[in-house]
Amino acid sequence: MNVDFFTSTFCEPCMITRDVLAEAARLVTAMNLVEHDVVREERAAESHHIRSTPTVIVSDSSGGEVFRAEGIPSLNQVLVALARAAA
Repeated sequence: MNVDFFTSTFCEPCMITRDVLAEAARLVTAMNLVEHDVVREERAAESHHIRSTPTVIVSDSSGGEVFRAEGIPSLNQVLVALARAAA
C-alpha cells in the first residue's frame, strides 16, 4: 500500500494532513508513505495531476489509484482506502 502525499511549504491543511497520515501509519505498519513537495518535485506533481495541496493518493500494490483526497482526509477515509488497497 503506497500513499503519496503532495504538500507545499506553509500549507496549514498540509500540517493537519501530515498528522492524520502519521496516525494511519502507526495503525497500519504496511503503509508506505512518500511526501512530495510540489515545488521541489514539480514533475511528480504534474504526472499525478495535482491541482491543490494537500492531496493524498492511495495506491494498491500494482500502482492503481484506489483513493484521492484533495484537502484534509479523515483518518477513517485513509484507513478505508488502505483496506481497499490491501484487498
